[in-house]
Amino acid sequence: MPAFTPSFHSLTPTDLTPAQWHPFMVGAVAPRPVAFASTIDAEGRVNLSPYSFFNAFSANPPILVFSPANRVRDNTQKHTLQNVREVPEVVINICDFPLVEQMSLASTEYEKGVNEFTKAGLTELASEQVRPPRVAEAPAAFECVVEQIIELGQNHGAGNLIICRVVRAHFRQDILLPDATGIDPFKLDAVARLGGDWYCRASGASLFEVPKPNRHVGIGIDQLPEHLRNSDVLTGNELGRLANIERAALPTPEQVEEFKSEPMVAYLINKHRDDAPELKKQLLQLGRQFLVEGRLVEAWKVLLIK
Repeated sequence: MPAFTPSFHSLTPTDLTPAQWHPFMVGAVAPRPVAFASTIDAEGRVNLSPYSFFNAFSANPPILVFSPANRVRDNTQKHTLQNVREVPEVVINICDFPLVEQMSLASTEYEKGVNEFTKAGLTELASEQVRPPRVAEAPAAFECVVEQIIELGQNHGAGNLIICRVVRAHFRQDILLPDATGIDPFKLDAVARLGGDWYCRASGASLFEVPKPNRHVGIGIDQLPEHLRNSDVLTGNELGRLANIERAALPTPEQVEEFKSEPMVAYLINKHRDDAPELKKQLLQLGRQFLVEGRLVEAWKVLLIK
């Protein structure tokens, strides 16, 4: 993949108003999972609201963190934040595609004390270890106690990190893997927040696998043959997949030579035997096709043919 020099639109956050900076940050830091947080106040009134400044930060202890930011418009604070200060417990419900419109409706800035479960047409389900209810329609829910609230500032748009420790979790049976050892991403049908009014749906053809490098030590792109590193056919993703192979797994010269007898390879060699540049290009294309099909070793055999 030949080197290139892109052009950039560079910004310094303090040179902009919070309203000007916000769409750049949330538009680029995406997609973000959504914490559909249910809380109660000291009087026991229920609140339900979504937050996309959210993620998992520790497995042991099990920690989730979300951040109700001060409103950019008038610097007021969200009812969720007020509630967890009064009752330091929260249920973080996970939103799937069938729930996304009701979740969005629950973000409406109703007056304090208005129950968004009712407004969004959702069902309260009693939690087992915390006081706020969970959303019955949610595919997963985490009952949490609030360990800490970290105020990041007092200005418009300043975040308030709510650090939550999971004490009980619930996962709908139909989203589990067959052996119940985890979540099936094809069944979860998750959604995530982008900038503006945009969301994305993690389902179907949008799901893909990338083998984890921590299972072995890949050779790295710097160790690829020069004709592969500088190819104008292979993309950065494809070079990364090629480089995520252990040296011991690389095909031997004998295996590469033997692979020349494969029908498609033999056809290309015979067709372009008098045109070396075109043969090289066609072999790169065939290797790329093998990569797309997940046939890493075969791709290497093709791409090492000289």
